[in-house]
Amino acid sequence: MSSYVAQRNGHAASAEELAPLAFAGYAHFTAMQVRGGQVRGLDLHLERLRSASLELFGRALPDDRVRACLRAALQAGPADLSLTATMHLPPGEFTVAGADSEPDLLVRTGPAASGPQGPLALAVVEYERVLPAVKHVGEVAKTYFLRQAVRQGFDDAAFVDRRGRLSEGSIWNLAFWDGTAVVWPEAEMLSGVTMGIVRRQLDRLGVPQRVQEVTVADLPALAGAVVMNSWTPGVAVHRIGSVSLPEASSFVQVLHRAYQAEPLTSP
Repeated sequence: MSSYVAQRNGHAASAEELAPLAFAGYAHFTAMQVRGGQVRGLDLHLERLRSASLELFGRALPDDRVRACLRAALQAGPADLSLTATMHLPPGEFTVAGADSEPDLLVRTGPAASGPQGPLALAVVEYERVLPAVKHVGEVAKTYFLRQAVRQGFDDAAFVDRRGRLSEGSIWNLAFWDGTAVVWPEAEMLSGVTMGIVRRQLDRLGVPQRVQEVTVADLPALAGAVVMNSWTPGVAVHRIGSVSLPEASSFVQVLHRAYQAEPLTSP
């Protein structure tokens, strides 16, 4: 059974249906890891798709229809895989869609992933995403800055806004550790599903956490940093720009323990 599946609205997508999407830039998506046919934070994924569709398209598909499309894709592949669900309007970009235009849902799957081992070194780049709260496609800057960072000897990039606040990474959320509490950066950013899972489970585990502005100048006073996304709840970061940070294995373990506490559910 192949890990690679591409379906449009719950059915195998033809080349004719996929061709317009190859050049589409007005769409949004969510990405998840599937284990044993189940996912963590399904409610957060559904909320992300719903709210982003309302923001970009003015309407959203019902959750039950989205779940049916997710199930159809999972039934066509192995129990463990990576899944991306992308919403777009058939009229595409550079057009004004009619009030009766309904979003299409493209679901594609691939092999399961778990992210890099780390620890990572992140270059500091001043960059602010358009519509930062939406996980939208066509973000050439993210790949550009990633590749620029690697050319400079880093593993990836961390973004700072015009006020010098650290916000997020190229495809990551950032989290910090002060020795006793998890510190989430305050800035305009995409709040990841894994981030949401970890935050609610840290609350249930009684682990202190707070949100505050974090600048590069604040880093020497912190006891650790990680990146997280759908691949992993925490990969250690040992350097941001020129500032070295402790790997803080206990911090990474706390985040992984919180993530594992989130129950797996079926779409």
